[in-house]
Amino acid sequence: MSQLQKSSKQVYQERLPEILKKNGIENRLAGPRIEKISLNMGVGRAMADGQILNIVSEHLSLIAGQRAVVTKARASIANFRTREGAKIGARVTLRGERMWAFIDKLIHLAIPRIKDFRGFSANGFDGRGNYNMGLREQALFHEVVLDKLEHNQGLNITICFRNSTDEMSREVLKSLSFPFRDASAKADAADKVK
Repeated sequence: MSQLQKSSKQVYQERLPEILKKNGIENRLAGPRIEKISLNMGVGRAMADGQILNIVSEHLSLIAGQRAVVTKARASIANFRTREGAKIGARVTLRGERMWAFIDKLIHLAIPRIKDFRGFSANGFDGRGNYNMGLREQALFHEVVLDKLEHNQGLNITICFRNSTDEMSREVLKSLSFPFRDASAKADAADKVK
């Protein structure tokens, strides 16, 4: 990231008045704001090999810049071969400056490394303004050492908003240059198939 490029936090603070005015909100504190980002890696293979969970947890800690917490199964599920209390994943919750640093890293460093990327779906909102997305591999982040990477693991990212609707959250993410898939390009691709 160059010195001339603004951070995501600065862009958010500059664009927030426009978003508030567009949605008829007068109080700045009543407007949408990113509260936290939750990163989660579920590792089903950890049941067979516990060492995989240690490696995944280490990678998640490097990506987030904060120690990952190992998650345990809440209930026994026979189809997934899990038992209650078994270690099955890792998670991290980012707030404050670490959250904004992760947003910058995600948008400007990791996403451009995705091959054949056409944008993220705009359908990842949950009805309350929170956005969920998934990455197929953690190797997109430069902190992950490829020599140590034995198993490619997906990463679930949840961006949690406060005081927001799906539309306002989408506006905030678009103002941060978050790459959403263009709906018209999807319709054109569907027409070419027919």
